[in-house]
Amino acid sequence: MSGINSEVIHKGHSFHVQTQDMGMVAHYVESLIYKSGKLLSTRKAFYTAYLGSPDLKERIRKIIEDQHNEILKNITAGKFDHL
Repeated sequence: MSGINSEVIHKGHSFHVQTQDMGMVAHYVESLIYKSGKLLSTRKAFYTAYLGSPDLKERIRKIIEDQHNEILKNITAGKFDHL
């Protein structure tokens, strides 16, 4: 899995969340959060601590899913309403 994209409508606004692994050179997962087409924020989660792990791909997949789902929860909880 290299990434997830989701659209959420909250209080009449369209939010788009894109989360992806930035690759083995960067060693982090990045999420981009858009509201009505405008970039609001980014989130990064580095996975350098897991680089020697035999289950690295599974760990990265879990980071992607967890980070993405947390952002979706934050949107529906109104944490981006002020932006």
